Amino acid sequence: MKNRSTFWLTSAVAAMATSPLAAQEAMGIDEKVNQAFASLTGPFVSLIFAPFPGTSFPWIVMWLVVAATIFTLYFGFVQFRFFKHAIQLVKGDYSDPNDAGEVSHFQALATALSGTVGLGNIAGVAVAVGIGGPGATFWMILAGLLGMASKFTECTLGVKYRNEYEDGTVSGGPMYYISKGFNELGLPGGKILAVVFSIFCILGALGGGNMFQANQAHAQISGIVGDYPGWITGIVFAAVVFAVIVGGIKSIANVTEKVVPFMGILYVGAALIILLVNYDQIGWAFGQIFAGAFTGLGVAGGFVGALIQGFKRAAFSNEAGVGSAAIAHSAVKTKEPITEGFVSLLEPLIDTVVICTMTALVIVISQQLIIDEATGNYMLNEAGTAIATIDGNSGVSLTSAAFASGISWFPYVLAIAVVLFAFSTMISWSYYGLKAWTYLFGEGKTSELAFKVIFCVFIVIGAAASLGPVIDFSDAAIFAMAVVNIFCLYFLMKLVKKELASYAARLESGEIKKYSH
Repeated sequence: MKNRSTFWLTSAVAAMATSPLAAQEAMGIDEKVNQAFASLTGPFVSLIFAPFPGTSFPWIVMWLVVAATIFTLYFGFVQFRFFKHAIQLVKGDYSDPNDAGEVSHFQALATALSGTVGLGNIAGVAVAVGIGGPGATFWMILAGLLGMASKFTECTLGVKYRNEYEDGTVSGGPMYYISKGFNELGLPGGKILAVVFSIFCILGALGGGNMFQANQAHAQISGIVGDYPGWITGIVFAAVVFAVIVGGIKSIANVTEKVVPFMGILYVGAALIILLVNYDQIGWAFGQIFAGAFTGLGVAGGFVGALIQGFKRAAFSNEAGVGSAAIAHSAVKTKEPITEGFVSLLEPLIDTVVICTMTALVIVISQQLIIDEATGNYMLNEAGTAIATIDGNSGVSLTSAAFASGISWFPYVLAIAVVLFAFSTMISWSYYGLKAWTYLFGEGKTSELAFKVIFCVFIVIGAAASLGPVIDFSDAAIFAMAVVNIFCLYFLMKLVKKELASYAARLESGEIKKYSH
């Protein structure tokens, strides 16, 4: 089913791109959409990414990194202590088939991963390395390792405070654990904060969850079949996405559990081929990453520029602390909330530490970034805002060129990967946005259908707008979710610690038993 959908998607886009008359008329539509979108979202973006006074360091980046560090220390490096147990849970060793919920541990992880393993790993890493240099990769890895603890905290709470309905369906996520958790602790303002989070979550779903995905998918496809209007890609994507999301979380999980492993193996396998062919340069590439992390190697912003870009891209890629993944993990079949916390901490590791690092290594090794032979530093472009590249590429085009330098036909494989990444991310984020929408406007078929239609309209807008406004709005909307979520997690983390202590004691005593399947 999925393979047929993907084939139809790419074939339809290629076929519709051949009309020159449609192309000429629709380019004007693209430009109008872009101008209107940029003017509407500018103030919101400026607020979220405002720097500390006298610096270029955005306050929101520090907000995420400090929280991840605090959670790591507070839970005693839980991401390393329970790593083996997390693997056992994903394998189903401790899964009781009679537990309440809609999906398995693996399906929940796959759904959440499909929302994070996406174009942030392809285009986002290229943006980070293109602006912050190879050193941005080091800070990306560090942020990924720390972010495992943030993900653990929010996903445990997501299951603990979810709503379970008589028909077997569930609804969970930050909006539920904020309102219920604050009420349990006797704290005021929980309901208001939950509403604010839900609003930001809907914006995040419409921005990062589909507009950015559709935008970069169109960039990759048009780079192969030739230039054509973005709204065509948007309409085709919207039709396929709508066909899947109408079926709800079980339909989404059934697709993602098949697509995520396939697209992960496809992309990582191609990266490994490039690295193996250029094995003699891997040591040099890591040297560039470590040197650039602390010196900047002459890139825009120097050391601080590398750090900011690394942390920003890691946050956008794995969404640790944002609260989005807690919505998907809330649907898991379990009576032990903490188990899904353990499963979820694998996400930043897979997403950021493994996949993002491989993308960065391929870009560095391919030497698409121009180095000044006299100084050994990277050369800036004419505007002085990013590193100069061989063909002036950036974003997904830079990643495509890097892979093509080792595998000439890889842009075609990357086009398929991009379509899969974008598609899977959109269907996952449609679920996140839907749960925020129904929290605000109530459960029901009409309410759900209204959101799904709005979501698909924004896919078309994202494909038609230019990268600058789309990526800015995507970052701002998703990071705005983190402002509310992390603020509330500081109050709620003691509830997670109580769950952790209880579960760890029962696991050690043998009370928590494995199931034979």
